[in-house]
Amino acid sequence: MQRLWGYIYQYRYRYMRGIACLVTTATLAMSIPWLLKQAVEGIEHGRPAGEIASTALLIIGIALLQGVVRSFSRFLIFNVGRDIEYQLRNELFAHLQTLSLNYYQRQPIGDLMSRLVNDVTAVRLMLGLGIINILNTPLYYVYAMAAMLAMDPILTLLAIAPYPFMFLLVRAMSRQLMERTLNVQAGLADLSSRVQESVSGISVTRAYVREAWQNSVFAGLNGRFRTESIALARLRGLFPPLMKGISGTGLLVVLWYGGSQVIAGRLSLGDLVAFMGYLHLLAWPTMAMGWLISLYQRGKAAMQRLEVIWQTQPDIVAGEGNGASRSAPTVRGEIGFQHVDFAYPSNGQNPSNGVGNGHAPDRRTVLHDITFTVPAGKTVAIVGRMGAGKSTLVQLLPRLFDVTDGAITIDGRDIRLFSLAELRRSIGFVPQDPFLFSARIQDNIAFSQPEVDGDAVRWAAASASVDGEVEDFPKGYETVIGERGMTLSGGQKQRLTLARALLADTPILVLDCALSSVDVTTERKILQALRTSAKEKTVLIISHRVSAVRDADLIVVLEAGRVVEMGTHAELVEQGRMYTELFQDQALEEELAEL
Repeated sequence: MQRLWGYIYQYRYRYMRGIACLVTTATLAMSIPWLLKQAVEGIEHGRPAGEIASTALLIIGIALLQGVVRSFSRFLIFNVGRDIEYQLRNELFAHLQTLSLNYYQRQPIGDLMSRLVNDVTAVRLMLGLGIINILNTPLYYVYAMAAMLAMDPILTLLAIAPYPFMFLLVRAMSRQLMERTLNVQAGLADLSSRVQESVSGISVTRAYVREAWQNSVFAGLNGRFRTESIALARLRGLFPPLMKGISGTGLLVVLWYGGSQVIAGRLSLGDLVAFMGYLHLLAWPTMAMGWLISLYQRGKAAMQRLEVIWQTQPDIVAGEGNGASRSAPTVRGEIGFQHVDFAYPSNGQNPSNGVGNGHAPDRRTVLHDITFTVPAGKTVAIVGRMGAGKSTLVQLLPRLFDVTDGAITIDGRDIRLFSLAELRRSIGFVPQDPFLFSARIQDNIAFSQPEVDGDAVRWAAASASVDGEVEDFPKGYETVIGERGMTLSGGQKQRLTLARALLADTPILVLDCALSSVDVTTERKILQALRTSAKEKTVLIISHRVSAVRDADLIVVLEAGRVVEMGTHAELVEQGRMYTELFQDQALEEELAEL
């Protein structure tokens, strides 16, 4: 909750203006029962009708002024709550952008969406409606108690006698309310995660006719959410009748004892009317107290869930480079892997950051003592059987993960000394799982260079051999593709992500099985275009096709996370070891595919 105090302090002057309006509203509201008392006593004592009419008009004027000032108070405080909601959500999203890839591999996306939307909204309600009621309730009580004590202390004590029992009950119920609120919010996060996952994988579900199973899983989660929601609603539902019962009991006491005092002549009828008016004004703050506690508990629970995100820090720590630069013109592109080890944690924790002195027992080591150098402007291919560690190795270069031991250098400089922005703007990365945004094709290609013109976008598409297919679409480059590019084929998605990397014009280009979904003919065409457009770039290629790697300046063969061979295509074939076996198998597959 300390973070919220920072936001409140930031908007303190607007809160203070809103509080001033609340105090004015309470003052005006509390003057009305006193004016009613004077009007009733005027009637009792036979005062002139004009005097009584003036009092009535004064009451109407005060009521109208109270409504205006009350609107201003809500406008000020509600808007502060919405501004804090806006700022909090923006800052949370910005913080999520800094977290490392490993965080998103273990955190359900639906849960993050629930926290960023529902939990932030709960905080806003606490800081808007909650602040208003937490100020209104003591204000009304102080005013009303002072006025009632001035009229009849005994009657006042009798009227408020049930209230201590209310506070004890509320205190006893608040902890349970907090627990049930957390359960409901966690259940909503589970539902959001399930829906997000199910919709993303709808094609797989339909392919295996598992709709009924998906429905049953969702129904189970929805049933648990319904049970928790009903339990919370029942508990929250106790508050209004409890508050009304206490308020009604106080009113009955006033009618019974106050009426007897009026009959005995020890209390005026005007005092009784004023007493009833003050109790009426206390009815809503009293009833709102339970709702306020519920609102506070919900906001507190939401803030606790948000704090978990705030307390998560990125695994990858930025270096001291100049992250403000839009590019890195000083990078030539020489890459060095120096005794690199890497281990994925098996317990879901983050991988080690920086150089280590060995591996913890709970880590799953996938790369061992990787050492080789990629000269600037050269093309290096990394090959090996599935699971050899090829993709993991290239993911270490832009620091999507950090090495466990050893070092990776660019132009002789440890990549951990670069700022993350400087490092990643030097590397065009095309992952094996292409990702496209639900936006225009033009925007997807120009994602890293949004200011470029259409000619540059078309050049990148042509270099990736996807321009003809894009132009065949009814709207061409203005075509809006579905989420994750669902409306495109696998080959089209890969080539569009390749075009995006080419347009970025980085000194280093990494292709991680980036052409696996295109046919051999298209692959050759793309590789030929790459030799022209990227002839001065340092290129790392991962491919299962020999045709994609045979012309590389250096081929690195991985097996079980270790470098087992290095050399050119001709040298490796001559050695007759693992690469030769891979080459022969691939050549046979290509021959069979052409039959």
